[in-house]
Amino acid sequence: MAIRPLSDKLVIKIIDDTEQTSGGIFIPDSAKEKPQKGEVIAVGPGKTLEDGKKEDMEVKVGDIVLFAKYAGTDIKLNDENLKILSEKEVLGILEA
Repeated sequence: MAIRPLSDKLVIKIIDDTEQTSGGIFIPDSAKEKPQKGEVIAVGPGKTLEDGKKEDMEVKVGDIVLFAKYAGTDIKLNDENLKILSEKEVLGILEA
């Protein structure tokens, strides 16, 4: 099963960043207040403007993006944890 986002929506595959202290203790995501990151696996066609034209999406499939912890909607599809966000909820694109 696949999902095709509409308008300016993106589907993100969440990348878990488990952190470990020098003593070997793992810090769970619930204890961290920082942006999350994920890989864009699908993008919508873009937002429709008032004049009927489509606004191009800045984010593309394959981009690694940062987003706020509580942004978007969490879904589970094919045993994968995904998130659906609006493009405006993306804080930035990570570049190598």
